[in-house]
Amino acid sequence: MKSKITSKYQTTIPREIRDRLNLSVSDSIEWIIEKDRILVEPVNKPFLKYKGSIKIKSGNIREDILRSRKMRTLKKK
Repeated sequence: MKSKITSKYQTTIPREIRDRLNLSVSDSIEWIIEKDRILVEPVNKPFLKYKGSIKIKSGNIREDILRSRKMRTLKKK
């Protein structure tokens, strides 16, 4: 794949690469020079790599708060 460098020394990451690496606006990439080559790698998103791995049950927050307050009140007595 090819892309051009603009007069401001910017370039566009081709859509196929953005999609494959799940890149989004404001993501960071790292430029690495190896001999006569340039490697461009996405900077790890440590928090997002766990996306979907933790299951949270849906519930009623209001009920949870009221239950918690009631338990605290009972503990104080």
